[in-house]
Amino acid sequence: MVTVLLIAVGYGLGSIPTGLLIARWQKGVDIRQHGSGNIGMTNVLRAVGKGPAVLTLVGDLAKGLIPVLLARAWLTSPWAIGLVALAAVVGHLYPLFAGFHGGKGVATTLGVFIPLLPGPLLIAFVVWAACVAFRRQVSLGSLVAAASLPMVALLWGSPAAYILYALLAAALIWYRHRENIERLLAGTEPTIGQRVRLS
Repeated sequence: MVTVLLIAVGYGLGSIPTGLLIARWQKGVDIRQHGSGNIGMTNVLRAVGKGPAVLTLVGDLAKGLIPVLLARAWLTSPWAIGLVALAAVVGHLYPLFAGFHGGKGVATTLGVFIPLLPGPLLIAFVVWAACVAFRRQVSLGSLVAAASLPMVALLWGSPAAYILYALLAAALIWYRHRENIERLLAGTEPTIGQRVRLS
């Protein structure tokens, strides 16, 4: 019963549309009507600016981190804790409070794995940072980092449950980035410096 309750909490917290709320608060705009239409940090950065993007990042991290910390306080099974983590990611991707149209899951995935896979996550973050530094494309860095996390976790000797959930999270992230993948292959994916003009 506790596991089910915590899964619901994870999904509920994940469903909070941080970027949507912050863009409305800061600029009075619906971020879904600008740029890529995504409610995540990257689109907030392009459309609204650095400050709101940082707040979005912190919020998306927190809504992944908090349910996992609660799960670790109440549960002992890595499989059950991983389910709570995955529920938070799914909540961000398909939020109850935003018509099931959410972000792409990267920041929330980062939040859920900070306490579960700290070592592998640090390596995945370095991979992300290197990709972004060289190519100036957050989506490319996110895709490569997401794919690297379960592989590094496997080599690290992490619990099988966390490796599987990292693999599932990576698959969800790649699925949600399918339009970015098409643009990357076509050479039309925007870089960090490109801004969206608000109407």
